Amino acid sequence: MPADLAVIGLGHLGLPLAQAAAAAGIKTIGYDPDPRPAAELAAGRPPVDGSLSASEIRRMLSGGFRPTADPAELGRVRTAVICAPTPPGPDRGLDLTAVGAAARALAARLRPHTTVLLESPVEPGTTEGYLRPILEEGSGLRAGADFHLAYSPSRLDPGNRAHRHANTPQVIGGLTPACTESAAAFYSRVSDKVVRARGLREAEAVKLLETNFRHVNIALVNEMAVLCHDLGVDLWDVIRCAETKPFGFQAFRPGPGVGGHGVPVDTVGPHRSLRLVEVAGQINERMPQYVVQRCATLLNEHGKSARAARILLLGITYKPDLADRQGSPAPEIASRLMELGASVGYHDPYVTDWRVNDRPVPRADSLYEAAANADLTVLLQHHRTYDLQGLAVKAQIFLDTRGASPAGAAHRL
Repeated sequence: MPADLAVIGLGHLGLPLAQAAAAAGIKTIGYDPDPRPAAELAAGRPPVDGSLSASEIRRMLSGGFRPTADPAELGRVRTAVICAPTPPGPDRGLDLTAVGAAARALAARLRPHTTVLLESPVEPGTTEGYLRPILEEGSGLRAGADFHLAYSPSRLDPGNRAHRHANTPQVIGGLTPACTESAAAFYSRVSDKVVRARGLREAEAVKLLETNFRHVNIALVNEMAVLCHDLGVDLWDVIRCAETKPFGFQAFRPGPGVGGHGVPVDTVGPHRSLRLVEVAGQINERMPQYVVQRCATLLNEHGKSARAARILLLGITYKPDLADRQGSPAPEIASRLMELGASVGYHDPYVTDWRVNDRPVPRADSLYEAAANADLTVLLQHHRTYDLQGLAVKAQIFLDTRGASPAGAAHRL
């Protein structure tokens, strides 16, 4: 009896989908070419990024989820969803290496009438122009005739317990109308609402728009943060007031950099660029350096030098209350501070070992004692376990890059 579903890629995209499918009673195979994640999950151990707990993994296993590193399993499913990573490549475009490898593994075992879906972030045109030829050449089958092909942009927000697969609308775009309906039939089993796009490229462009929307708006408030500091204006109070407007405004907040798995795409194909996104990327990429400049200035204002200063960094993950460090600005900030001659330590309840430039960074065992002994304490990520009022009192100088501490308790970005 074939399984209902194969999720290809057991990372930050694939695991939550597999979890949602298992919860919906869908018999699911989780395939990853790296045998380590499959073995860890089969043993009931959660991923290191903390996105799922051990109890959640156990529920998935008891609900029909089976992790494997055997590609032969891919030939026994009705639906296959490729959730391979697409990190930025050397040319700032998305690296499709993992997607291609996943497609070739699937193509060699693809059966007629299978529904193949891609969830990985890609540029518009990738599903048809890149994925389709690999699947057709490797299987001898034709997309749209012998098997269904569709794209659905992942809308996951890691660590968000309020919005999961079930209550987040799922966008679908197929190669043909029949492909769209086949994909919609699958996703309707894990999501309360399915939204049909006109086609593959429209669905792919949804992901492009949503990701770039986030980065452009973060860039705006990051630039406002620099401006407001120069003007002596409290930006967080500005945002607090602005977000009371019931229309035409959505609040974003500044920070030391932009982390996460969704990378902005400012170039789409040859000779097609999104100038606004390119500029936004430049602004966001400057934020770690701006934080370091603020650190040096604060130390100088208190009669201290960055050289030989003891600096404690709090929270080095990209998102609060998760262990995931993908794209976190913390390594660059630490590296730049070290280049100035500072002695850098860190504390993070989710990270027990941290290396920057292949050098171990000392982890503070006693948080309040470390803050009291440091010349400067810098909040990079606001984990809920941090008592910012207490830390601000203990610290000699406290810089809050997240605007999370009570007004007047700390220096803000």
